[in-house]
Amino acid sequence: MIDTTKFSLADFMKSEDKNIMELAKEFWEYKEDYMRRRHYQYRRVSITGSGPTMKIIDHYTGEIREMINLASNDYLNLTKHPRTIKAGIEAVKKYGTGAGSVPLLGGTLDIHVELEKKIAKFKGCEDALIYTSGYGSNLGTISAILHEKDVAILDMYVHASIIDGCRNTNVEFFRHNNMDSLEKVLKKVKDKYNTKLVIVDGVYSMDGDIAPLDQIVEIAHAYGAFVMVDEAHATGVIGKNGRGTPEHCNVEGKVDIVAGTLSKALGAVGGFIATNKELVNYLHFYSRAYMFSTAPTPQATASLIEALNVIEEEPELRQRLWDNIRYFRENLLKLGFNIGNQQTAIFPIIIGDDYKVKEMCRELHEAGIYVNPVFYPAVPRRLSRIRISLTAGHTKEHLDRTLDVLEHLGKKYGII
Repeated sequence: MIDTTKFSLADFMKSEDKNIMELAKEFWEYKEDYMRRRHYQYRRVSITGSGPTMKIIDHYTGEIREMINLASNDYLNLTKHPRTIKAGIEAVKKYGTGAGSVPLLGGTLDIHVELEKKIAKFKGCEDALIYTSGYGSNLGTISAILHEKDVAILDMYVHASIIDGCRNTNVEFFRHNNMDSLEKVLKKVKDKYNTKLVIVDGVYSMDGDIAPLDQIVEIAHAYGAFVMVDEAHATGVIGKNGRGTPEHCNVEGKVDIVAGTLSKALGAVGGFIATNKELVNYLHFYSRAYMFSTAPTPQATASLIEALNVIEEEPELRQRLWDNIRYFRENLLKLGFNIGNQQTAIFPIIIGDDYKVKEMCRELHEAGIYVNPVFYPAVPRRLSRIRISLTAGHTKEHLDRTLDVLEHLGKKYGII
């Protein structure tokens, strides 16, 4: 049996002397050791869906357990908002369960167009198009617009979907949120490429910090580069009206391409690109992820239109989320935890020891608290962490219970 303390996920990504079936078998043995140690905290099956709490089928006992859910991106709890549910049900009754075709041919519904117009207005852009996933929106857009004579200039911490979208173009990285490093790269590439595109996350999914988008736009445009921002974890969460990083940084209308998912604060599934009308039209014909994927389901589309209405009309949801963020941050810092440069609903509790992360997550699971372990190769070993996400629906009792367990484990494992 493979000892998981001596291997990491990186050891099974590729092999020079094994075929894929042999590698998969070894990885299965790796998973079995994870299970034996009760470190396997993946694919826990919920029978109630997303929410501040949820009932799951315990991997180890087979019992149904109610847990405090701190592993969700459903920041405003719109997956179960009465208005989004009602809108989705009505759309299924009217349109059926699917769109029936790809959007460029026979799959575009009037509500798809309505959602695209609403996203464009919400993001301060001329036009938008929607994808069936957030991953697809980044992959499909970047691969369509950047080729061998272009360059992508990426923050080192950007999402995997952005990196995957850059496989057919040139790539330069700059240090995370470091404007001197960005300018150095821009000087280097200034006269070498046709299209220069700086790509950043608005809110970074592992650290919960915010890109200084105002500075990025100013520097990039000064060197003739365009800017693209992925708003996956920002939409609905930051900005005075929840419109995301451009609003938060006062650069609405100045960002060339605004991307994001429809699956986090908006509570459904899909992705979007918002930009000028000419580029949207170009993507209709050249983005393969858009062209060759069936259009989003009527239910998801209608629920998303209503989710945007809720964000605009019920700001108290975002206020409750931020009340929770401030309370939880203040108490984590009082206890002495290292949460890096956390600024939003995502909390990285940095442990710096893969084994301690696994053990602490095991004990949190046993205590009825659902969190995500993050360790090498997702992050460097010195930055291994427990990742926690808050939502508007968490109560003070949920947060206090979590803080009590974290304090106990932090002391037990020598973290605080």
